Amino acid sequence: MRKIDVLGIGVGIFVAGGLVYIVLQVAGLDNLEAGIWSQLLLVAGLIGWVATYITRAAGNKMTYIQQREAYEKAYFQKRLEELTPEELARIQAEIDQERSQTK
Repeated sequence: MRKIDVLGIGVGIFVAGGLVYIVLQVAGLDNLEAGIWSQLLLVAGLIGWVATYITRAAGNKMTYIQQREAYEKAYFQKRLEELTPEELARIQAEIDQERSQTK
């Protein structure tokens, strides 16, 4: 996420909070009640966002981790394609030997 995106989201949340406050006043709540309810909605939204963040972090579903895994996969695929058939056969023989030693 870029810095401008974060700023845009922050301004959007600020404006949405103001709109909720105005809508609650128009709905008949006084200033104090409208402020309390708009703050309650903001805090509930924040807790919900933090919960989704914790869930993504715990499940390794973060964007950075996914990008790193995709990069590593592409890197090793390219390295594999660059190997000669003799090198590939030698590596396969080493893998087979290690597998037979661990069994």
